[in-house]
Amino acid sequence: MAYTTSRHLNFGDCDPSGIAYFPSYLNILVGVYEEFFRAIGFAWPEMINERKIGLPTVTLDLTFKSPGFHGDMMNFTVRVVRIGNSSVDLEHEIKAGGRLLWTAKQRLVATSLETHKACHWPDDMRAALTQHLEKKDAHDSAA
Repeated sequence: MAYTTSRHLNFGDCDPSGIAYFPSYLNILVGVYEEFFRAIGFAWPEMINERKIGLPTVTLDLTFKSPGFHGDMMNFTVRVVRIGNSSVDLEHEIKAGGRLLWTAKQRLVATSLETHKACHWPDDMRAALTQHLEKKDAHDSAA
């Protein structure tokens, strides 16, 4: 089941011509998947401070399709497409006014903030991610 949310493209996210500055997209994207984890029951302050789990990005592939402009309302769709032992693959689709702006394929890895090494998903986090898994056969023990 996909997760959806929206964000405005603000003045500070754009270059002087009013076109989205692509590094701003990445900052916005981090906020979107942080919100996704909060929505499935795992707020980052709790994960980081109490559970000592971080979620660094290890791969990120962006494809830009159409420019975003100052004032656009961007609609984000986040899909969980694979869950590994310690990783999760997300696919993002970002539209504004019916236009596809960009897409992203991303792998996050659960890591111990004490050892800075990958760790297995805790059972409750795996169960929550599985509820959003697009393909029910996409569990993979590889990563």
